[in-house]
Amino acid sequence: MSERSKVPTAKILDAQGNELMAVRKIEQDGSTLVIRGKIFGAMPMVARLTPAEARAALKLLDFRTILFLLSLPFRK
Repeated sequence: MSERSKVPTAKILDAQGNELMAVRKIEQDGSTLVIRGKIFGAMPMVARLTPAEARAALKLLDFRTILFLLSLPFRK
């Protein structure tokens, strides 16, 4: 088994269960969050989340969704 296949990934799926993106790495670059992965299993992608965009995303969440997000890692 190659070393590359051992890299943990988080998959983002569409409504039909098809893979949209495989996230391979999340890291900090200054005050920006950098997300590295592949879209549709083939196209490499680097996404950057700035502090302003993170604040805008947090405004989209209500209290119930925040509680759900906190409990998500502990669900089966």
